[in-house]
Amino acid sequence: MSLPPSLTLHAHTAALARALQATYPEAEAQAIAALVLETLLALTPLQRRLQASVPVPPAVAARLPAIEARLLAHEPVQYVLGEAHFADMVLEVTPATLIPRPETEELVQLIAQANAGRPALAVLDVGTGSGCLALGLARALTRPARVLAVDISAAALAVAARNAARYAPAVELQEVDILRAAPAGLPPRTLDVLASNPPYVRASEQPLMRTNVLAWEPATALFVPDDDPLLFYRRLAQLAAELLRPGGQLWLEINEVLGPETAALLAPAQFADVAVLPDFFGRPRFVRAQRR
Repeated sequence: MSLPPSLTLHAHTAALARALQATYPEAEAQAIAALVLETLLALTPLQRRLQASVPVPPAVAARLPAIEARLLAHEPVQYVLGEAHFADMVLEVTPATLIPRPETEELVQLIAQANAGRPALAVLDVGTGSGCLALGLARALTRPARVLAVDISAAALAVAARNAARYAPAVELQEVDILRAAPAGLPPRTLDVLASNPPYVRASEQPLMRTNVLAWEPATALFVPDDDPLLFYRRLAQLAAELLRPGGQLWLEINEVLGPETAALLAPAQFADVAVLPDFFGRPRFVRAQRR
């Protein structure tokens, strides 16, 4: 796309949307184009519409061809722009981190609602990525005593650290291979909430996924082997049994086709009130349990 820099905001948005229809459905192409212009110009959607007839500054117009090329190569718009909206935050994201999903934002809301008014909670987020879940909880809970976030990826933790510095500086970060070790500095039965959105997409499900996910988002944060799809959940159940205090809560984001199997990992001798919960679309998306 090569357009005169004096064209209006509306014209540039429409042109980018038309070009993106080579890769994306029309409605999605329009949404992506609008987001690109809003981000580059620091506008809200309403401001973009109100300023539709205003010419786009030449410096911004000059960036659009390169952005278009990256988007046509299926690179997610969040990586192209370097940011993703989550809760009331604008988080840095890179190909070292998953792009935060609405379901994870819903998980933050569920945990906050279940703990409304409870201060001084100790919280652990396993597999933090960009930090979205840990930072969301640090801001949504009532004066948490401690929020610790762990991840196996040093590159992801570097992104999470920058996000934490902006939104929740007290959040602690640790590099941990959770399948091989436990987080440091967490004595048994001292944790109030353990939350995680671990890898849960089976390798056989890859053909069902879009190119912009398969080609760009970190595979280690997405996929598990078909012959052991619950390996992270099994470890999380073990950690929860060790670290949660009596009455402490375990919250998991799950593969929607493995809800009963995931819940079955939580032995009745150790956990009560085990439930598979739906997301906004009615799909089984979360498991909640309480340590006896």
